Amino acid sequence: MDNIANFLFEVGMLSRTPRSGYQFLGSGNESVAEHILRTVYVGYTLCKMDNSLDELRVLKMCILHDLPEARTGDMNYVNKKYVNVDEKKAVKELTEGLFFGEDIRSIIEEFNEKKTKEALIARDADQIALILQLKECGDLGNKYSEEWINYAIQRLNTENGKKLSERITKTDSSLWWFKEKNDWWINGK
Repeated sequence: MDNIANFLFEVGMLSRTPRSGYQFLGSGNESVAEHILRTVYVGYTLCKMDNSLDELRVLKMCILHDLPEARTGDMNYVNKKYVNVDEKKAVKELTEGLFFGEDIRSIIEEFNEKKTKEALIARDADQIALILQLKECGDLGNKYSEEWINYAIQRLNTENGKKLSERITKTDSSLWWFKEKNDWWINGK
């Protein structure tokens, strides 16, 4: 039980681990845990768009893909030019002693190998979560977000991922709550 308790405390570190790329963008911020949450919802949505997918595997990859960052931190593209992170060692050490450790290792491995349709969908969910955050930053005036979105789109693997991203880039991020521009906003009724 000690190993399980330690694992769950380690998972908590993800909520205190910042996504590091936003320092270069100049706006926006989120923790790794916040990113994972949105990735899970995007993965769920992509699974609903294609019923041939193993939804449980996709969702497990979305939940676990950045788990090693509790130990390694989030390495953005500039960091990765100069720092080599031993993710395999991090995964090995964080799963040692867990009776379900092999499940975690195999799911992260599948995500990283990019060989299954589920891994490709989970990777798209990861990028679309970033695209959503970047679109929000752009809608609030960040002039660099569109260029970053274009690079993220090029990393997409699936047709559904590309179609969803195209719609996201054409949708105002405030539309879900601010589409009814009527008297309610004046009178509150």
